[in-house]
Amino acid sequence: MARDREFLAGDTAEVARRLLGSTLVSTVDGLETRGVIVETEAYLGLDDPASHAHASRGRTPRNDAMFAARGTLYVYVSYGIHHCVNVVTGEEGDPAAVLVRALDPVAGREVMARRRGRAADLCSGPGRLAQALGVTMRHNYHDLALPPVQLVPGTPAEESGIGCSGRIGVSRAGDWPLRFFIRGHPAVKAPRW
Repeated sequence: MARDREFLAGDTAEVARRLLGSTLVSTVDGLETRGVIVETEAYLGLDDPASHAHASRGRTPRNDAMFAARGTLYVYVSYGIHHCVNVVTGEEGDPAAVLVRALDPVAGREVMARRRGRAADLCSGPGRLAQALGVTMRHNYHDLALPPVQLVPGTPAEESGIGCSGRIGVSRAGDWPLRFFIRGHPAVKAPRW
């Protein structure tokens, strides 16, 4: 990541939009994979009922990385099996983050396919993309400016090509328009509602 954390500064919803077109680079276990971010969801911290760090939950061992400095990787396990990749966007102590929901694989497809055990749908969904990149709980709290998992700002997506909707798979505040995606991209799956 250009060590410039200002790329991640500002309103978390705007950062979630801005991340579209950026690249996640993984050199986990010495194997390089890359994917361009094509879908994100913003989680606004203490005042967001869908956030792991909502005020009703407070700071816990599970969500502690969300309270770290902007540019930190927050990894959690969903449904006991899927790792999920989040970029912390708040100041230290302000638990705002962006969930990376889908990537367009641009390098290391064969490595991704081996990790996923399949050649299709490599990075369409948060659990799939984490598996394809080799991201696990050992990367929680990782500084995204450094290997083995880095965030590289890219060319911003054209505003006309960005879609916005409610968030997927959350029981509270799911209708908040905080999911951003590249319209028509094959890695972006339509929500089931």
